[in-house]
Amino acid sequence: MDVPNVEQLGNEISVFVTQLTAWAAVALPSLIGAILLFVVGWWFAGWAERGIRRLFSVQSRIDPTLGGVVATLVRYGILVLVIVAVLGQLGIQTTSIIAALGAAGLAIGLAMQGTLSNIAAGMMLLWLRPFRVGDYIDTGTVAGTVKDVGLFASELHSWDGIYLFVPNSELWNKRIINYSRLPTRLVDLKFRIAYENDAQQGQQVLLDLASSNPMVLKVPSEPMTFVDELTPDAVVLRLRCWAANADYWTVFRGLTGQGKSALEAAGFTIPLPQRQLRYVGKPGGSGDDQDAA
Repeated sequence: MDVPNVEQLGNEISVFVTQLTAWAAVALPSLIGAILLFVVGWWFAGWAERGIRRLFSVQSRIDPTLGGVVATLVRYGILVLVIVAVLGQLGIQTTSIIAALGAAGLAIGLAMQGTLSNIAAGMMLLWLRPFRVGDYIDTGTVAGTVKDVGLFASELHSWDGIYLFVPNSELWNKRIINYSRLPTRLVDLKFRIAYENDAQQGQQVLLDLASSNPMVLKVPSEPMTFVDELTPDAVVLRLRCWAANADYWTVFRGLTGQGKSALEAAGFTIPLPQRQLRYVGKPGGSGDDQDAA
């Protein structure tokens, strides 16, 4: 059995320690610098993102819808620069890495067309701005108040307290109804009265009711009433007036109940739908035709 040469083993350890020390003397400062650069860059990216969000939140002249997307783009842009700088600090040739990242980005882009379409849709939504943060929108498939427009998706809250996370492409490719964009909104109501009632008097009752409501606006037009339809069992009166967007539902619900009460107080009858049935006896039978209402 061979006896290990202690002197030779000690020489090998000494050589290894010398090489390790020489490598550490050269590489360790670069490694520590790269770690510090990455930590500081990561912190700075987060700080910049939070600062931009705060800036957009306090600036009334800037659309707050842009805040989330701009902050996210700035954060990721800083992180990309930090990573390239860290690689350069480690002595890695960044030119070839950037070329490789470009090729990889193209391949990833082809594989993630849906994600890129969401980004493109988000940029178009921010550019054309069919809605802003705080608007209530309806696309036919989703409806809610816009809380945030992100780079990939938007956050909406429905009227019944449901959180909605909607990809931007689904918002961009749909017809958008924005209920909050315009300052005023038309209140359109229908009331049914009996044929024996005076339709002109009924219109005046509704017109006086709308004109006395302080939430009803005179611009863009004064309240108006007219006979809208003659159904088999009733005369349909229509009341149209304008209200501020924020007061729409208050005016709509208020005039609906008050209109019914005002017409009844004026002696008007609100008829119920009726249908007349005609019973015909069987052929050869003795039964006469009968009418039933």
